[in-house]
Amino acid sequence: MSKKSGQELVSIITPTYNCGKFIAETIESVQAQTYPNWELLIVDDCSTDNTEEVVAEYRQADPRVQYHRLEKNSGAAVARTTAMQLAQGEYMAFLDSDDLWSPEKLEKQLAFMKSNGYAFTCTMYEQIGEDGRRLEKVIKVIPKTDYNRLLLDCPVGNSTVMYDVRKMGKFEVPDIKKRNDDALWLQMLKKEKYIYGMPEVLMQYRVRQNSISSNKWKLIKYHWQLYREIEHLGVLRSAFHIGYWCVIKVLKIK
Repeated sequence: MSKKSGQELVSIITPTYNCGKFIAETIESVQAQTYPNWELLIVDDCSTDNTEEVVAEYRQADPRVQYHRLEKNSGAAVARTTAMQLAQGEYMAFLDSDDLWSPEKLEKQLAFMKSNGYAFTCTMYEQIGEDGRRLEKVIKVIPKTDYNRLLLDCPVGNSTVMYDVRKMGKFEVPDIKKRNDDALWLQMLKKEKYIYGMPEVLMQYRVRQNSISSNKWKLIKYHWQLYREIEHLGVLRSAFHIGYWCVIKVLKIK
């Protein structure tokens, strides 16, 4: 694992699929980081748009930007696992290919982890529209979240997560089409008791109208699959969690 001036390497995990419209801005938000020792691992799930061409320009100019293309379309979980397997860093951070980081994201979050001795953390974030317009909605964090709390209502923004690979090791992302990020955090919380929340907005989450996650009703079947097939919860407990999720996410439009 390489270091520059004594700084640990941070591996940034970025699966992508047909995100040529947004990925340049995402890469630039990484390049703007005040913490310079990172590698950006972009794994392309066989995009059919110009994603590869867009990334190629950045790869040529910046060797920290890496690009890998899967042999066949396999889903975000496989792309994310592939990037994690390739990672060389002492720390691992996650960034979806249409989201953006604040310039001090890595520097501030690493300082937060080191000063408190935390191995697994997330931050607050805000929502933006497809055009980058701020939607004036901030998603706060819980000071610390354990396995059972995360099952109720995942308070973790995927593109805010960072963890210490030396303390926790590497993981394989459960292969489900949606909610595979939640499934990953649950796996990690079986090894580390808490994910700690940093109370500062350091990421912008892009709300896209045509994504599956934008339709809350469609997500119910993926939650059921997560609870029953991945976490092996009983029928009654799974039904309880589905009902709880529907109340806070659908009725309250949270």
